[in-house]
Amino acid sequence: MTIVTITLNPCIDKTVSVAQILPNCKLACRDVGAYPGGGGLNVARVITRLGIDVSAYWTCGGENGRKLGQFLDAEKVRHLPIPIAASVRENLIVQEESSGNLFRFGMPGPLLAETERNQWREQVRQIPSSTQYVVFSGSLPEGTPPEWYGELLRMVPEGIHVVVDTKMAALRHALAVGVYLIKPNVRELEELVGRELTDDTAIEQAVREIIDRRGAEVVLLSLGRAGVILATKDGLERISAPSVHLRSKVGAGDAVVGGLLSALSRGMALLEAAKFGVAAGAAAVMTEGTELCRSEDAEQLFKQM
Repeated sequence: MTIVTITLNPCIDKTVSVAQILPNCKLACRDVGAYPGGGGLNVARVITRLGIDVSAYWTCGGENGRKLGQFLDAEKVRHLPIPIAASVRENLIVQEESSGNLFRFGMPGPLLAETERNQWREQVRQIPSSTQYVVFSGSLPEGTPPEWYGELLRMVPEGIHVVVDTKMAALRHALAVGVYLIKPNVRELEELVGRELTDDTAIEQAVREIIDRRGAEVVLLSLGRAGVILATKDGLERISAPSVHLRSKVGAGDAVVGGLLSALSRGMALLEAAKFGVAAGAAAVMTEGTELCRSEDAEQLFKQM
């Protein structure tokens, strides 16, 4: 096993489209779809599509959990469900046809009992030592102590590179533990350093602060359509995103992480792997809804970069 992904708060993403979103009206929905969701599961789906060995650990409960497992089986994603009593959440993504805007309604997710959190601790502790990367991606379930996030990170066996893509308190705990790589956006970076970042110089200085504190060896800062900044102790590199036709931004960040790790696991150097991650993210925005990226699109865009 090369990569393990951790999804503590997975979901089913239900997608619909409406002509126009208006208040106090019954809106006729069409193009109804349902897809697996949650950061770590999306990363695992991307890695699987790119032909790399991965195992997705995820919180599983209720009828939505059963459906989510079926979705993953259909995509041939190797996965390990961690059972809980409550049901996996369901999010709603609404496409407004008149404007092209996407409205995303994220539900909080189930509260995990202490016994269920203990089960997660044990599963993380038992991750095979042959694993190269463990990816903690996505939000914490509602009401979960953020300190528990730090506990889980400490449970990862020594020698495995830990990658974190989360936000707010959980991200702070990750930096306190010390991890291999984090992937914040600019707003999340502002929260980490406690100030507004108004220009490129301020952003680059803030990224260097994270590296200097040794909270992470690598910072992959998302700049949206502008690409990423890749930062290590050796310096910073800006990687521009390829220009593509935008259909949906959903899952683009997860595709960047999945592409990066698939490239690293194939032996690619960090900078080239980050470029491939950016290509995978660009490929994801070319697809509708939460479809994520296609391998052939990612490979083609990478060749053009």
